[in-house]
Amino acid sequence: MGLLALGTPLDWPEAKEKADQVRQWGIQQLLAIWNKAKGKEKDALLWGDEIEYLVVTYKDDDPNVTLSLRQADILHALAHDEKLCDDGGCVPALQDVGGTALPIFHPEFGRFMLEATPGKPWGIGFRDLLDVEPNMKLRRKIAKEHMHPEEFPITLTTYPRLGSPGVFTSPYYPASGEKLRSQFVPDEIANPHIRFPTLAANIRARRGRKVQVNVPVYKDKNTPSPWKDPTVNYDLHKWPEDDDVRQGAAPDNFIHMDAMAFGMGSCCLQITFQAKNITEGRTMYDQLSPLGPILLALTAATPIYKGFLADTDVRWNQISAAVDCRTPEELGEKPLKNDRWRIAKSRYAPNSTYISDDPRLRKEYLDPNLIIDPDVKQQLMNGGMDSLLATHFAHLFIRDPIVVFAEDLEELDLNKTDHFENLQSTNWQHIRFKPPPANNDIGWRVEFRPMEIQVTDFENAAFSVFMVLITRAILSYDLNFYIPITRTDENMQTAHRRDAVLEEKFYFRKNPFPIRAPRPHSANGASNSGTNTPHILSRPPTPTGPVEDEYALMGIDEIMNGSKRDSGNNFPGLIPLVESYLDSMNVDVETRCELASYLDLIRKRANGSLWTASKWIRNFVQNHEDYKGDSVVGEKINHDLIGAVIAIEGPGKKDVANVEKFLGSV
Repeated sequence: MGLLALGTPLDWPEAKEKADQVRQWGIQQLLAIWNKAKGKEKDALLWGDEIEYLVVTYKDDDPNVTLSLRQADILHALAHDEKLCDDGGCVPALQDVGGTALPIFHPEFGRFMLEATPGKPWGIGFRDLLDVEPNMKLRRKIAKEHMHPEEFPITLTTYPRLGSPGVFTSPYYPASGEKLRSQFVPDEIANPHIRFPTLAANIRARRGRKVQVNVPVYKDKNTPSPWKDPTVNYDLHKWPEDDDVRQGAAPDNFIHMDAMAFGMGSCCLQITFQAKNITEGRTMYDQLSPLGPILLALTAATPIYKGFLADTDVRWNQISAAVDCRTPEELGEKPLKNDRWRIAKSRYAPNSTYISDDPRLRKEYLDPNLIIDPDVKQQLMNGGMDSLLATHFAHLFIRDPIVVFAEDLEELDLNKTDHFENLQSTNWQHIRFKPPPANNDIGWRVEFRPMEIQVTDFENAAFSVFMVLITRAILSYDLNFYIPITRTDENMQTAHRRDAVLEEKFYFRKNPFPIRAPRPHSANGASNSGTNTPHILSRPPTPTGPVEDEYALMGIDEIMNGSKRDSGNNFPGLIPLVESYLDSMNVDVETRCELASYLDLIRKRANGSLWTASKWIRNFVQNHEDYKGDSVVGEKINHDLIGAVIAIEGPGKKDVANVEKFLGSV
């Protein structure tokens, strides 16, 4: 997250009145960017990662673990560390343009969260990739050094007992504040910068009720059926929104949550790539989109909410629901009267568009029910933008701006991007296409957003490096992963299912090559990697024939490691494609061996040899001596789980239960 603007935020009724002005000024700023940067060429092929931490207060002898709400104090300590800042690190306000290899720390939505990025973008040199993990370890070390002794930065997606009864924050605050109006979490849990409470309050106000986050509870042997969330207070009457639960917001058999903090209080691993030009950026956006659900399932790490085991493994839908500002009319619950459209998805959702000018992009791949603002599309096309990209932005612009600062409405500045980013940055899609900022040398970028944060720096580095390498392979081999975008929507839902990485199948393209020679198979029936990858002869014409013949349901093992002889498919596998790319680049032996350790982790996650974080956490809970088989993750279980997470990155790793099934010998 970048620097946060200051100003006077408008409450929702006023912000709604100014929404069209923000949209119109945003269109003009976008066209200014487009006309200035559409011809940018030969930008450096750079990339960057974002790591998010939960800050917990943990002591071996204290059974009550809490979230530390000292984000501001920790960032202040980092900002005033003279040595760190002299070397070019610390926080953005004191960071020189360009920076150094030292990390930069940023605020996030939760006062218990930190975000850390490298001090400057990574290059694509293969030796540079080996610096990623040490840099991630350095970020964790620096963050820890600026915390109290009992505070720890951990990389879990969600805090297991966020919103549970009792004390789960330090300091303690009661729930049901004016902004969130939550039964379960206090307003003070959010970053106090005015943007965040305004965002939460205006989402609630636009929606006309609190957000409704419901996750199916995991039914264990002693879990009641039907199961009713025992934390829900049906008799609360402090705010009008408290009527929500009495009107069906908390159904049986679901863990119920009612505030933005339950989504935006989650941590993830995000990778941003800078393309050499807009054409390459549009290609990356399209080709990475079908990979999103696969990487979401592979990185699954979220089996607990509010102190209960869930029957899902990943966070995505929970964040989607936590920021869903759609009105009853937009949701289709009431006839359209005051709103223009019924909108199929939350503003936090899988992509709905393809944007490349690739001749392989068939109209059958596009969403036939895509909602766009036709006036916005026409304005963009009148300004010189092509129809496909104008459609993409016209879809994003069906949303209202949620946080509007009065000072920003005084004068339009076409040398800024504030109004455009107001809408762009609150469309949280699983792949984001990012135009260059105003008055900056940064190029066209693509942000890959679906991955869950992993417990260790090794894992986070492995998935970061893999994403860089598969992106290079896509561009080098001109690979084609197009499937109908509605199938990607389905895949994102499939990725939520418990142990989806082993138990579910995903729609994926059968042949990614323009022209493909037969692939030999090894003795065990698996596709060989390396030099057997075919030479790409030419860019194909637009495909013909039924779209359904181009893709099939595949398990993640097949998608990542390649088809077996008896599968009926001949998919080469994403990891073999990466290995072939590395072979073609003559990577030195030492570097190749280190990169191989990352690929090996992912290969084994895909074939089940190693557990996902979600499976390890679930197993830890179910085998804890205090667990009663009733889906409840009590304070003692939570304490020991957090202790194990802390130990995994320290000398106590060998003593953590089943760590070898989770991380192998790493």
